[in-house]
Amino acid sequence: MRIAMVGPFGLHPNKTMASRALGLARPFIQQGHAVKLFMPPWQTPDEADKSWQEAGVELRYVPLNGGILGITRRMVREVLDWQPDVVHCFKPKAYSGLVAWWLWQFHRSKLRLIMDTDDWEGWGGWNELAPYSPTQKRFFAWQEQWGMRHCHALTVASRALQTLAWGMGLPPEQVVYVPNGPGISPESSPPHPFTPSPPTLLVYSRLFEFDTGRLVAILRGVQTAVPHLRILMVGAGLYEADAAHFRQQAEAAGIWQAIDDVGWVEPEQLPALLAQAHVGIYLMEDTLLNRTKCPVKLADMLAVGVPVVAEAVGQVGEYVVNGRSGTTFPTGDITGITNELIAILQNPAQQAQLVAGAKAHIAENFSWEKLASSLVPIYEN
Repeated sequence: MRIAMVGPFGLHPNKTMASRALGLARPFIQQGHAVKLFMPPWQTPDEADKSWQEAGVELRYVPLNGGILGITRRMVREVLDWQPDVVHCFKPKAYSGLVAWWLWQFHRSKLRLIMDTDDWEGWGGWNELAPYSPTQKRFFAWQEQWGMRHCHALTVASRALQTLAWGMGLPPEQVVYVPNGPGISPESSPPHPFTPSPPTLLVYSRLFEFDTGRLVAILRGVQTAVPHLRILMVGAGLYEADAAHFRQQAEAAGIWQAIDDVGWVEPEQLPALLAQAHVGIYLMEDTLLNRTKCPVKLADMLAVGVPVVAEAVGQVGEYVVNGRSGTTFPTGDITGITNELIAILQNPAQQAQLVAGAKAHIAENFSWEKLASSLVPIYEN
């Protein structure tokens, strides 16, 4: 079987293609199928017109010339010239959405067209957060719903997206739930540090999914109870203003000196860095965007053995299992979250139990091999 995977952008910094598409592609390569990813490299334009391989998966960055229509035409032509049996378009928006529209209009009897959605892009989703123009917002909202309805099958990364698809009238058998696995390899992480000093609390976030004032209040409470606390912050803020505002809040609360802010790091460095933490925190406002997300960052933390104390929104409850991989609380329970973080940091035996449970939970339920197996029926139908 020949499987083409199409993305709206390149591999980095967004994890949709680097983690989700590549994660699902590798098991098919191991089974002897051919897989090729086609993407426009907007974040790294110097890499346009580049072809290479990773773990047997072919990757192609198309040229960025000819405007929207020219790039779309080039992507469609290159996909069809490769003669795939299946085309899996990741995100029903932008260039992958345009390619899907063309293939559905003119080639749906000759190949299987699968659409994937791992976020809610329209109203109530990224349209409310991203700096799109009014025209772009209207177009992306239309693209999303059209793309979800016009495909042979739809893969969704969250239960909330599954419910939305059913509400749009898609038959249940046409909607396949495929959550995210970790974006990093758990095998590459070192042994977890159960007792080293200082006690380390991990914040792995881009700071847009929650009120940063709530995060500061929790961190201040933990620091008050846990001497010599190190707060390890990994990841750059989605917007510079958010990161600057958080720093102002942290400085005002007197906790900035405890924060080790490493910013964005290369993927190959993540396992060893994340595994330095004894516990992690994952906050989520209860919004449509957050309910439809399937956080790769959360999977990454658990995969390397970081127990997580989290707010129970959307997919979080499927990853953070109380007593096994961490603990969940309702959004806004500052006292409960603070006390649980303190308890874990002060109890090495509980840490060790949760470390083992977190790794096992991800390996048993969210390995890419297991997740990719759910695609076989819709690819071969």
